[in-house]
Amino acid sequence: MALKCPVCADRALDAFEFHGEEVDCCHHCGGLWFENGELNSALSTADNDDDAVRAEENLGKHLGKTQIHCIHCDIPLERYHLMEEFQLEVEVCHKCSGVFIEGHEREKVVSSPKVRQLVGELNGKVGFKTWIFQFLSQMPVEFNLKPKITPWVTYTLIALNVLIFLMYGMSNKNTLWVYEHLSIQAAQVMDMSEPWTLLTHMFLHGGWMHLIGNMYFLYVVGDNLEDAMGRRNYLLSYLACGLVAAFAQIAADPASMIYNVGASGAIAGLFGMYLMWFRHASLTFMFLIYQKKLSPQMFFALWLLFNFLGLLFGGPGVAYWAHIGGFVAGLAIGWKMKQGIMERNPTLSLLNQPEVKISR
Repeated sequence: MALKCPVCADRALDAFEFHGEEVDCCHHCGGLWFENGELNSALSTADNDDDAVRAEENLGKHLGKTQIHCIHCDIPLERYHLMEEFQLEVEVCHKCSGVFIEGHEREKVVSSPKVRQLVGELNGKVGFKTWIFQFLSQMPVEFNLKPKITPWVTYTLIALNVLIFLMYGMSNKNTLWVYEHLSIQAAQVMDMSEPWTLLTHMFLHGGWMHLIGNMYFLYVVGDNLEDAMGRRNYLLSYLACGLVAAFAQIAADPASMIYNVGASGAIAGLFGMYLMWFRHASLTFMFLIYQKKLSPQMFFALWLLFNFLGLLFGGPGVAYWAHIGGFVAGLAIGWKMKQGIMERNPTLSLLNQPEVKISR
């Protein structure tokens, strides 16, 4: 007598080869039934960086009973997360240890050992050295996968910014000339004079701390973005965000004669793209002496809040609208390019699955 699909009830299960294992398949819903040990064997054979999978012995959280029954024992199946790090739901029979997987989750289940490995890398502990660094610098520490390429565009942008600052930053006379001719003044841009400042201001900084802070954040998020986007698209997006940031600041106060310099607006655009594509990463935040790993969503929400508070209560020395404008531009680019980025970066796509859970 043919076995019936536990979901479709009246549909017979047929033999189906799944990564070297002959399992039972419902060709109507795509569901797969694995006898005891077959899931481990199939996942060990699949190309997922693990040839000794023990998924059946290491299931995640028990979620309760289901309304569907075991195809052999005719008792309700129990719902489990496949693993703590990848919370796909599978159905298990406590009597015969059979496992049922719904059809739309096949490929996700196959990739689950790879997810476990990647999440293990991302869940690195915040050590004492990290705490000391952040306490002294007040800069976040990133926990993310290392890029596959050397981020030469990021390194070049950092080098250019540092070199340019060294060429003028040690002399008040040179600094004054640079500010007068290469920084943005909203009123001058509105008068159509010195339009080149829309570009040149991105490579100028008001002091060592301004430079170091911007270059550190460029380094933190830039390498992963360059890896994901490719060098050309990364550079064009960086410059585009810087231009949008400049226009946002000009629009906020078109009559201003204040000098505006810095890569902050362009880097804020990188923040927006990073937020769209790297939800699995973590950034540490320090409150007094307490250090906590935060998701990019939470970290950049705090960053955005500080910028809005700066608009309300801060002085005129910081281009808050440039930060916000650049960030919005980055979000727009990130949303527009997301599908293509995920298609070209399978690992990144895998880690963006909602079932992936990162410890923070």
